[in-house]
Amino acid sequence: MKPIKVGLLGAGTVGAGTFNVLQRNQEEIRRRAGRGIEITMVAARNLDKARAVVGAGVEVVGDPFAVVNNPDIDIVVELIGGYDLPRELVLQAIANGKHVVTANKALLALHGNEIFAAAQEKGVTVAFEAAVAGGVPIIKALREGLTANRIESVAGIINGTTNFILSEMREKGLDFATVLKQAQELGYAEADPTFDIEGVDAAHKLTIMSAIAFGIPVQFDKAYIEGISQLQARDIRYAEQLGYRIKLLGITRRTQTEGKEGGEGIELRVHPTLIPSSRLIANVEGAMNAVLVQADAVGASLYYGKGAGSEPTASAVIADLVDVTRLATVDPYCRVPHLAFQPNQMTDVAIVPMAEITTSYYLRVYVKDQLGVMADLTRILADAGISIDAVLQKEPGDQVNLDIILLTHQTREKNIDAAIEKIEQLPAVISKVTRIRLETLS
Repeated sequence: MKPIKVGLLGAGTVGAGTFNVLQRNQEEIRRRAGRGIEITMVAARNLDKARAVVGAGVEVVGDPFAVVNNPDIDIVVELIGGYDLPRELVLQAIANGKHVVTANKALLALHGNEIFAAAQEKGVTVAFEAAVAGGVPIIKALREGLTANRIESVAGIINGTTNFILSEMREKGLDFATVLKQAQELGYAEADPTFDIEGVDAAHKLTIMSAIAFGIPVQFDKAYIEGISQLQARDIRYAEQLGYRIKLLGITRRTQTEGKEGGEGIELRVHPTLIPSSRLIANVEGAMNAVLVQADAVGASLYYGKGAGSEPTASAVIADLVDVTRLATVDPYCRVPHLAFQPNQMTDVAIVPMAEITTSYYLRVYVKDQLGVMADLTRILADAGISIDAVLQKEPGDQVNLDIILLTHQTREKNIDAAIEKIEQLPAVISKVTRIRLETLS
């Protein structure tokens, strides 16, 4: 059987890794796919660099549309990144009847519904294992391995940059700015790290996992996103003293909503989170990723590994190439649906507004050390229907002010918002209240 011909868009870190792993393990991959898989054409901005990667036997061009419109190409692998140009290229590839493999989580989070609909209509596959958690096969697990289950929740450390920063802050007691600079020097963080440190990258990935887990359209615009740039070293230290660690988590789960009719909703949120230090996911350190899935039949399962990098991501790209190669001759209606559900079987369960989320909270209130402050705090919380689980008082360095740390029992976000507004109006309160959400993940 003749080999599948692949066109590669992008010959950067992941593109080069994909080519190298495919070449190195070509015999093993051929046996597993049932036929050969060959990259025969590459589009790149830096032609000389791309030629140095792929050698003389592969055609290298500067125009990515030349790859997408080449009738000899069976599968297009999109590794460019970004939104607009990749969307045009992917839709053109689909219109030309080509299968697509992509590692572009931003593209799918924003334009996935359009892309999947076009692919369904044309009878081609769009595969995207590499778009979430790099080499960790979480997409296949959610879409196929757990297909017998009703998935209740997905919670993940899905950005290696932020996990590295938080790990270093905890272990070395350094502040955020210092560790971010180190992360950039080591190559863990980009020159412009905004998408990573502000939670946007994690939200892209979470949006995709949520769609697969619950059979809903991708809805990135409804995700709540909060990053780690405002975290202080002392909050990480206080959390540790209370038996918790702080991680940037993406959380999506089924929940019950309030209202006239009530009913089921889906949480979709990314934010720093206190996790009991005894939990496995709390001990995921450095640039590693981990995703915890809670399902009705299998219970809790944890997926752990490298979430980025040349060859870990290439591993996922090539796994998709093998899957698409195996399915190339299968009737489109018999293939695994892109989001695990057929388009006409998607549900319209609403994303729950952040104000209606129920969880526990860590509150740090920086106050003047004077009588009556604690009584005022407990009164405001009690008036909002919020009960206190634990209290810690610390002197942050000066002798006239105090950090008061409160852990609450579960309450709705809107209740804590109202309480914080009143707390910040107290004369003894010096600065804004630091609020970090808390999840037991049990």
